[in-house]
Amino acid sequence: MDMERVREILEEIRPDLDFDTDEKLVTDGLLDSVDIIAIVAELSDEYDIKIKPAHLTPDNFDSIEAIAALVDALLD
Repeated sequence: MDMERVREILEEIRPDLDFDTDEKLVTDGLLDSVDIIAIVAELSDEYDIKIKPAHLTPDNFDSIEAIAALVDALLD
């Protein structure tokens, strides 16, 4: 999985955020539900994965590393 591609997807959706330094994207309210829906749709299309409702937790979307780890787990 290409972490840089995940970063590009996130920056396309929220170019105003710094995904290198912001580590609590959901917990701190930087990403809202509309952002999460857009991220899920883009990741699903890009990596041909199915992100289920059970995966939609703050832990899985609080940082770029967490999002990349989720994609990795779903690719296996």
